[in-house]
Amino acid sequence: MALKTVGDQGRKTEAGYRSAGTLYQELLDQDSRPVPPVLRLESPIEPGVTRVPAEQYYSKAIHDREVEKIWKRVWQMACREEDIPEVGDYIVYDIAHLSFLVVRSAPDRIQAFHNACLHRGRQLREFDGRGAQEFRCPFHGWCWEIDGSLKEVVCRWDFPEVNERDYHLPEVKVGTWGGFVFINPDPNAEPLEQFLGDLPRHFERWDLANRFKQAHVAKILRCNWKVAQEAFMEAYHVVATHPQLLNGIGDSNSQYDVFGNFSRAITPNGTPSPHLRETPSQQDMLDAMFDRNLDTPPLAEVPPGMSARQFAAMLSREGMRAVIGDEADTYCDAEYLDSIYYTVFPNFHPWGAFNRITYRFRPHGDNPDECIMECMFLAPWPKGEPKPPAAPIHWLGPDDDWADAPELGMLARVFNQDTFNIPKVQLGLKTMKRPEVVFASYNETKIRHFHQLYDRWMELE
Repeated sequence: MALKTVGDQGRKTEAGYRSAGTLYQELLDQDSRPVPPVLRLESPIEPGVTRVPAEQYYSKAIHDREVEKIWKRVWQMACREEDIPEVGDYIVYDIAHLSFLVVRSAPDRIQAFHNACLHRGRQLREFDGRGAQEFRCPFHGWCWEIDGSLKEVVCRWDFPEVNERDYHLPEVKVGTWGGFVFINPDPNAEPLEQFLGDLPRHFERWDLANRFKQAHVAKILRCNWKVAQEAFMEAYHVVATHPQLLNGIGDSNSQYDVFGNFSRAITPNGTPSPHLRETPSQQDMLDAMFDRNLDTPPLAEVPPGMSARQFAAMLSREGMRAVIGDEADTYCDAEYLDSIYYTVFPNFHPWGAFNRITYRFRPHGDNPDECIMECMFLAPWPKGEPKPPAAPIHWLGPDDDWADAPELGMLARVFNQDTFNIPKVQLGLKTMKRPEVVFASYNETKIRHFHQLYDRWMELE
């Protein structure tokens, strides 16, 4: 679990091995504000590498087993509450070949149903919608109220055994947390609160329910959903995939922790990568943090006597002051700068503090070689003003460029670098001489933890 790290100036030392978590905690000791207890938590995984059969990423039989063992039985994020703000608003949530309707059936009630007519099985809805007063099947006209109760059967006399009790739309369990709506098709599933465990405590300071969906981009990728999400669960890939960021990101000095059904990584920013042979200037660190191209002017000049980390935190704090007022002073530098990214099993990735990112990864139909990657931006809005409407989803095809979604800003370039690799990973998995992949003891903690949970669910009877 210990990693060879660098000294304070970014050069390799012979002082031996120290844990990345210890280094991050030492960085917090230098913060300009009190650091919240949640960032002081340390819960490392047991040391040891994890080996996973390569076929888990491309086998149709394993995909089918995932549907039965995971997608039909686990809590999964379906949408944001603001996606369905008014009575009758609904979204269609698809996972593999399963489809569900998630609807606001009353001002304070959200329900979810299997998205299929109980007559001949035709999907009731194919697209999201607003203000529905009923769900009428386009095939023969059978109709249900938005609370799932049977409303009308065309030629009712011809179906003497059809009744409301037996033909109420089959319902699935619904839970909410942080402004997100979760569903679970398993009627015997544990409550959402029990499944999430201590996750709400981690987000007490960063209440995601008080954010609005500023952007939502979905892209179809030519790789398995696990290949895609694992590329976003560690900072180990930065040195090779995002070299332009190395001056300002402590990639291999990240802290990784595991907690029940979720895990966390914290990657420090405004500090150089331990992979660099020489110490970058403070200005180079600042420019790297904002992924500045060399042919564009710097965002700002680091003042004499300040570090890039201190200056970047000051800039972020003042920028946030326009939104949350003097409450901005109650947050520490790390909350403004560092990448604090969680993974909730199986496919939900909310980020902490003021980073706006939330990811979701899911299969694209029943093709184990394709998936859907989604990135949402959740942002606070000025106090006293009405909550802005949720951004609609912006779909990108497998051959589209992330830059076709300008709402992503500088992340589009980073995503292009990531998604250049992962379709080639999918191909390579099928031609590997060794029949397994191997995950690092510490740097790939979150992936190891995911596979521990994955194996547990896949083995459940």
